[in-house]
Amino acid sequence: MRSFNFFGRLCTAFHDYPSLSKIIVVSTLSSGSLIAYSEPNTNNGNRGRVAHADAVASKKKKVVVLGTGWAAMTFLKNLNNSIYEVEVVSPRNFFLFTPLLPSVTCGKVEARSIVEPIRNIIRKKNIDVSYREAECTKIDPANNKIYCRATANTNSKRQEEFAIDYDYLIIAVGAQVNTFNTPGVEGNCHFLKEIDDAQKIRRNVIDAFEKASLPNLTEEERKKILHFVVVGGGPTGVEFAAELHDFVNEDVVKLYPMVQNFVKITVLEATDHILNMFDKRITKFAEHKFGRDNIEVKLGSMVTKVTENEICTKAKGSDKTTSMPYGMVLWSTGIGPRPIVKDFMKQVGQGNRRALATDEWLRVEGVGNVYALGDCATINQRKVMEDITEIFKKADADNSGTLTLKEFQDISNDICERYPQMQLYLKSKPVRNIFDRPSQVKGKASKESIELSIEEFKSALSEVDTQLKNLPATAQVANQQGAYLAKCFNRMEECEIKPEGPTRIRGTGRHRFRPFRYRHLGQFAPLGGEQTAAQLPGDWVSIGHSSQWLWYSIYARYQVASRPTFLLPYSA
Repeated sequence: MRSFNFFGRLCTAFHDYPSLSKIIVVSTLSSGSLIAYSEPNTNNGNRGRVAHADAVASKKKKVVVLGTGWAAMTFLKNLNNSIYEVEVVSPRNFFLFTPLLPSVTCGKVEARSIVEPIRNIIRKKNIDVSYREAECTKIDPANNKIYCRATANTNSKRQEEFAIDYDYLIIAVGAQVNTFNTPGVEGNCHFLKEIDDAQKIRRNVIDAFEKASLPNLTEEERKKILHFVVVGGGPTGVEFAAELHDFVNEDVVKLYPMVQNFVKITVLEATDHILNMFDKRITKFAEHKFGRDNIEVKLGSMVTKVTENEICTKAKGSDKTTSMPYGMVLWSTGIGPRPIVKDFMKQVGQGNRRALATDEWLRVEGVGNVYALGDCATINQRKVMEDITEIFKKADADNSGTLTLKEFQDISNDICERYPQMQLYLKSKPVRNIFDRPSQVKGKASKESIELSIEEFKSALSEVDTQLKNLPATAQVANQQGAYLAKCFNRMEECEIKPEGPTRIRGTGRHRFRPFRYRHLGQFAPLGGEQTAAQLPGDWVSIGHSSQWLWYSIYARYQVASRPTFLLPYSA
């Protein structure tokens, strides 16, 4: 009994002095070892910690992320500042490795290998993150709210609708296929943007071969059923055509030997070449390879209408329309904004644009706390000639009204960082050459002593903005934008006090962050037969089997989640 009295008094001590709760007492009794412990008094010890946690929570900034694609998930993966409370809203509850979608259509890669549930990703984060499976139906920037509609199936007669407040909104909803309002496309063509699209195409390809194998069909009917048309000669269309060709030559010959000779693959491209965003050497090789593989490529061919059984085209420079029967059509001609983005663009005065315009820091123009990245947005890079007078004044340190070489050199780094086209321009025309003007006064000793007037300075830089180029709508761009924006958010408070960006050309001080800069790491085009064309920085082009493994290794490297990275080599 004395031992129980001892433990009773010990528990009383733990109750009165919560700090003793961390002490573990081990006592050896006749029956063995006994461990005694006590919880701290919640009315005393926890009070301070709970109050502190509530205070921290009340100070957290609410970040709402729309989308679960490349840009959104890379942002989430790299965000590690606990001052934010993050809420992800998307009707798709998984991340999709889109570059390998064409490989899913013919079974080369399994669908499970290129998806990762969002909840698997966010549960590994050490910051406050939640996910809502819903579709954003409206953005209200005036009140910092978004309105959503649940997409999950419920027993309710109406879909659940709710609103979410935000301090920062990140729009990364991607884009949808652009049909250019071509009649019949929506109802008769396949698209390739989501995993459901790839699986549907896969089922239809198999169904086509099964149907063509039936005994009661004529040769013409079999040819129609097995005519696969790809509209668009970009990377997605070319890769699908190559994957389908491999499927026919590697699997169909074994599974459907009676119908393999009826298969026809046609690629329709409105411009003069397929893969026209690639180096000409790759374009030429791809066209020749498709010719050898009996994949018909019709260049300068514009689709005017798609019916249930025929696709109508018009040759470039001709008004004559021709039609041909088909079994399946894949439409892959470009992208356009989603309805939610279109509506928001109208609200912020960008209704006549093809994508949501942002500044170089990925902020939506005209809305300070809304960011947009990925395929739904485009960076509206500031032009040098719009700010040329302010640049001149900023560089003219002695306010003499003229500009010397040294004065321009002193600020050239900030100008190149603020205006990337200036950096590209100076690669072909060094700073010193800008001061090599016909109006130089004879007898001056060197360019260091030359002084340019504002008009001469404008004339010297008149062609600088021709270096401006829009970024491509690729996973690579979205990935880099997500990582950049996460870095900005991680350092938001620090850079507010100590800005790290370039000098403000209009105004005083420095920009808080350095502008986003895209670093092109190369592009790949799988051409079938385990051959891939790779175009890497430095004008390096590689075509062949080695590029195939380089392609897979880089794709595996840039997987957002670990599970698809592990499964990818085993499914390829």
